[in-house]
Amino acid sequence: MKFGKKTAFAALVAASALVFAGCAGGGDVIEEGSGDGSSGDGEMYIALVSKGFQHQFWQAVKQGAQEKADELGVKITFEGPAAETEIAQQLEMLTTAIDKNPDAIAYAALDPEACVAPLEQAKAKDIPVVYFDAPCDGDVGLSLSATDSKVAGALAAEHMAELIGGEGEVAIVGHSNINSTGVERRDGFVEKIEADYPDIDIVDIQYGDGDHLKSADIAKTLIAAHPDLKGIYGTNEGSAIGVVNAVNELGLEKGKITIVGFDSGAAQINAIKDGTMAGAITQDPIGIGKQVVQAAYDAANGDDVDEFYDTGSYWYDSTNLEDENIAAVLYE
Repeated sequence: MKFGKKTAFAALVAASALVFAGCAGGGDVIEEGSGDGSSGDGEMYIALVSKGFQHQFWQAVKQGAQEKADELGVKITFEGPAAETEIAQQLEMLTTAIDKNPDAIAYAALDPEACVAPLEQAKAKDIPVVYFDAPCDGDVGLSLSATDSKVAGALAAEHMAELIGGEGEVAIVGHSNINSTGVERRDGFVEKIEADYPDIDIVDIQYGDGDHLKSADIAKTLIAAHPDLKGIYGTNEGSAIGVVNAVNELGLEKGKITIVGFDSGAAQINAIKDGTMAGAITQDPIGIGKQVVQAAYDAANGDDVDEFYDTGSYWYDSTNLEDENIAAVLYE
């Protein structure tokens, strides 16, 4: 689906009483079901299934979602798999959420194709679906609340180019070549470099699944294979921290490899403060959480929703960490 303007539909929910239990992602759960997907006291109930749960990014999304839910007076659950490679576990969580007959579902797709069939079940039950961070293929979802990942990738490329003087070899440690955020953050970076910086050569792109240990091993291999490497771009929190750890473990002088990251979190902020990382792109995860709950609420009420809500992307480094506008979108 392409995201522009679209009309939502109202949820028509009727089911027998359920007792809800959480999946193994650590998310909140509804303790008692009323049989209509609500929390038992007439509240609207929205089920959120994210790509993960442990990274600080997802905790910040959850925070924003809960703040908006409290504001609107609705009940939410928020859960996700332990790692962003656990597609089967995420699909199990999604199926469980659909079985609970919520008033709406908010979903962040790990695999954009694997989620098509389960979400068709939601559509058949007239449960409105909205996406956050990454959409599913097909035509079920009404809205996407997310960073424009290609724009964010291009922003990372601009700063990398400036930092290395517009020439030299760089590499990418990506977190996924399947889900849309990994693909678009990579492509935005690559396309910007190829279009505007002919003297910069992207020598390799490898994928560490967002795992800092795998990403560190990849970064070490890249550094060994390309002795003239000037920069590495890590496309998410785990990827970037893996690169930082690799540089530290190799005992390289700070700044010898220009590291540009993505997302925030205490480890990246500390790496920027101590000079190991040059800077990173941050999203607005709290804003994503707030916006997707608002979209789900509107969809469940039969109100119009925009097909795409761009929640923004921002460059931060040691020069602007204390800026109030940047501080507002950093999370530790």
